[in-house]
Amino acid sequence: MNKIWEFIDKKPNSISVLSSIAAVIFGLIFGFILMLIVSPGTAASGFATILFGPFSDLRNIGFLLHYAAPIILTGLSVAFAFKTGLFNIGASGQLTVGAFFGLYVGVNWDFLGPVHWIVALLAAAVGGAIWGGITGLLKAYRNVNEVVSSIMLNYVSLYLVNLLILNFIYAGRSEAMRPVASARIPSGFMDTIFAGSPANIGIFIALLIAAILHIVLNYTTFGFELKSVGESRTAAKYAGIKEKRSIVFSFLIAGAIAGIAGGLMYLVGDRSFRINEQIIEQGFTGIAIALLGLSSPIGVILAGLFYGSIMRGGDAAQRFVREEIVEIIIAVIIYFSALSLFAKQFIGNIVKQKMKEKPKEPSKEGESR
Repeated sequence: MNKIWEFIDKKPNSISVLSSIAAVIFGLIFGFILMLIVSPGTAASGFATILFGPFSDLRNIGFLLHYAAPIILTGLSVAFAFKTGLFNIGASGQLTVGAFFGLYVGVNWDFLGPVHWIVALLAAAVGGAIWGGITGLLKAYRNVNEVVSSIMLNYVSLYLVNLLILNFIYAGRSEAMRPVASARIPSGFMDTIFAGSPANIGIFIALLIAAILHIVLNYTTFGFELKSVGESRTAAKYAGIKEKRSIVFSFLIAGAIAGIAGGLMYLVGDRSFRINEQIIEQGFTGIAIALLGLSSPIGVILAGLFYGSIMRGGDAAQRFVREEIVEIIIAVIIYFSALSLFAKQFIGNIVKQKMKEKPKEPSKEGESR
């Protein structure tokens, strides 16, 4: 056992990995206990379906990938801001505005032909960047806390987009118009492999953006400057880095990523943008995904795929348990994921205590005597 504590002490990053794994395990255990209480007769079957149902056939895997793509992007949006020392809790608002920009182009600009969907997706990125940029400007030039401003902008975006939909792309029955065929995200070869599912190339777009962010953050001067501002805004300023510009760029990029997530969600044929009074949940889910993925692009991809599998498994498990129970289980898993930082601190304290209790080895000089 002591060797385990020594390994963790030598590799601090392993604590973060363990905390994320523990968050998932605790969330699943809580969900299973809840199922045993509410529906003991079908709890085992329902729980097995949630865990393994998404991988039972290619169709279910297609649904998994379809669910995971926008979640990965909102997770990347939040994680990118984390890496630059900022808390982008406004991914929902950026996603919402991005979705409207994408839908407006997707509905009205059918003259674009084959590149219609690309322009619509870029429009979604522009909408998200604009909305994220507002938070960045307030933070950089007025030192307004980004958590407060982005939360408020989430609600502003909700009602503003509702109003814009009613005036420009309203289809009736509290729904926005759906994009024309040329503006929809292509399925590529995905409809052949994952026949019967809504899978499209969105998952590859998400993976490509994750790869780009990894390169930018770790192998470019621009990424170094962004992370330096996150580490210490004052130190970065004295090092000659334009810290205000870096803050604005961080939110522009984070907002653009969230906006693309909105585009992937609604530039499809199986989902419509509804006018309601609830903030789109995928933006807030991105916070948990970023925490669970340790703000690493690779970690966010894995966390997003896990969440996509739970969502698909929950859909399949509804024949065993009520829909509300599945929603609670998913919410609890997300909640435990958000608590992974506390788990990290808890495990770190245990390791420190164990290393203090470990007897010190005598030095070679003392042994020679």
